Amino acid sequence: MAKINLLPWRELRRQEQQKQFLQGVGLAALAGLLLVVGAHVYIGKLIDNQQSRNDMLQREFKELDKRIRDIKALEKTKQALLDRMDIIQQLQRSRPVAVHLFDELVTTLPGGLYLTQVKQKGNTLEIRGKAESDARVSTYMSNLERSPWLQDPRLEVIETVRDGGDESGPVLRSFVLKVDKEMPQTASGEESSNGSR
Repeated sequence: MAKINLLPWRELRRQEQQKQFLQGVGLAALAGLLLVVGAHVYIGKLIDNQQSRNDMLQREFKELDKRIRDIKALEKTKQALLDRMDIIQQLQRSRPVAVHLFDELVTTLPGGLYLTQVKQKGNTLEIRGKAESDARVSTYMSNLERSPWLQDPRLEVIETVRDGGDESGPVLRSFVLKVDKEMPQTASGEESSNGSR
């Protein structure tokens, strides 16, 4: 039998397999490296895209915040204008009231009594005056009670004084009373109808 030496062939085959293995490993490493680089680039693009969207959203938020501030400023201005209009309407409605009040204070005044001071605090009038007797003060309070523009007169103080401050002057009754203002329904109806013309 002839002897065939297979060693060189096996050696060549082993070298060829080793070469193919190294090429496979190199290709796998290259593919893995390309995959990692591609994933890194893709994720970087995603991050950049998301960052640009975040920047755009931040700009939009700033714009919306500015608009909200503008809207709040407009609402404050609107409320201030509405408040002014309300005050003007109240003044328009109450404009003739002072005339009627002074007229009522005079027409209800009995003889032998005169007023020295009239103050208004809110819806209440404080009336100071002097009278010849307690009966005149009582008559004045009754007259005020019947007035459609005034209600609930209350006597706060009544005292005896000498007119002029000296002992020779006549004896008078100094008084302080309070009375509440009231606008009669007919007057408020007239005002609203006048205001609508």
